[in-house]
Amino acid sequence: MSSIELTSSQKTILTALINLYRDSEDAVKGEDIAAEVNRNPGTIRNQMQSLKALQLVEGVPGPKGGYKPTANAYEALDVDKMDEPAFVPLFHNDEEVEGVNVDEIDLSSVHHPELCRAEIHVQGSVREFHEGDKIRVGPTPLSKLVIDGTLDGKDDTSNILILRIDDMQAPVGEPQH
Repeated sequence: MSSIELTSSQKTILTALINLYRDSEDAVKGEDIAAEVNRNPGTIRNQMQSLKALQLVEGVPGPKGGYKPTANAYEALDVDKMDEPAFVPLFHNDEEVEGVNVDEIDLSSVHHPELCRAEIHVQGSVREFHEGDKIRVGPTPLSKLVIDGTLDGKDDTSNILILRIDDMQAPVGEPQH
């Protein structure tokens, strides 16, 4: 599939649809998407028409109807659709966050520990996270890496948390792979 350029609004709506669909595995109502992205349901319906034309969503008619993301939607957002992904827990102010899984961890400025940041790519919504919140990621499945940090910023559209790293640990020894 060729690369599709989506507007910021379309990315936000499509990301919300994928997150809500992942939670329920059922068609997602436009009103639920509207509530998730804090927009008018009419706006969502209009955007869904353009996303349907791009073959990124399919409409499901009937009382239990709504919208489902297509395989193209995952590809357009560069999100892996995994049947059974390895689980990496995320803790927000010492409480485990339900319905969220860590997809990827990117570290920057590792050679400057005081500047080191972690970009945490999440499957699930990051809307309830706020700057200054305490975040713990891990342990990861293979290396058992655990990162403790303070939320420095976030990208709601791409579901990314940016952490100022306070502590990072992985047990010493042979990796389990």
